[in-house]
Amino acid sequence: DRFFKRRAHQSGIAERKQMIDRTHPLSMSRQAQLLDISRGAVYYLPKPTSASDLQIMHAMDRLHLDFPFMGSRQLCRALRRQSYQVGRLHVRTLMVKMGIQALVPQPGTSKRILKHKVFPYLLRKLVINRSNQVWALDTTYIRMARGFVYLTAVVDVFSRRVLAHRTAITLEACHAVEALEEAYARFGKPEIINTDQGSQFTAQVFVDAVLGRGVKLSMDGQGAWRDNVFVERLWRSVKYERVYLRAYDSVSAARKDIAQYMDWYNDDRSHSSLNDRTPTEVWLESLLPLKEAA
Repeated sequence: DRFFKRRAHQSGIAERKQMIDRTHPLSMSRQAQLLDISRGAVYYLPKPTSASDLQIMHAMDRLHLDFPFMGSRQLCRALRRQSYQVGRLHVRTLMVKMGIQALVPQPGTSKRILKHKVFPYLLRKLVINRSNQVWALDTTYIRMARGFVYLTAVVDVFSRRVLAHRTAITLEACHAVEALEEAYARFGKPEIINTDQGSQFTAQVFVDAVLGRGVKLSMDGQGAWRDNVFVERLWRSVKYERVYLRAYDSVSAARKDIAQYMDWYNDDRSHSSLNDRTPTEVWLESLLPLKEAA
């Protein structure tokens, strides 16, 4: 029996090597068997989001930006008042796809993977008085003429400066890690990084990218909207001042235009909350005394 099992294992390895060659004679059934996947998965083609769903998602995006406390029930009622024929379960499905949640104090609002570890919130009663003290990360839905993308940003909480960002077609941890690694390379590292409990931030690859640098990881409480309010304010500016005025026809066009907006937001857009200064000015003014003291 051991001999035949070994021969079968060696035969399987040989067949897997054949699959590298596109002209191999292996049937689809045998390929699925070797890869330990179902035949249905081999033939499955993902369906694009329908035009009607995209219209509903665009309307939901505006409603969520203006009324972030709305859950699936209230969003459903608001959409029906706008003549969209939609049910609550459908709204919930689209909320998960968009990565949005009602920002109210209720259990179960954060869409995270339960087996992932959640870290405590570290910013309560913390005085944030300098740049590079606390960074915040978040991801938002960005509409296009057809389809949508996700925007992830790394923001310095004190200065509001966008340190790095990524525009991607999927809601995965790798994009958040890429943005974070870029911020590390350009600006050093903070003392604390704060995120929500989204699955891209509780994933082990992201947790390792934070803790592996000796940085503390802080996560918002479920539904605690005020914990990450500065990034939420950034999303409002990005969408009303740029995204809603455009109709991006490709991911590359969205990526390029959003990058141009971020440069303008950092260097030229004055903020009333910063005494009419730009995020870059506040960032540099905060870092200068630290350099002189060193």
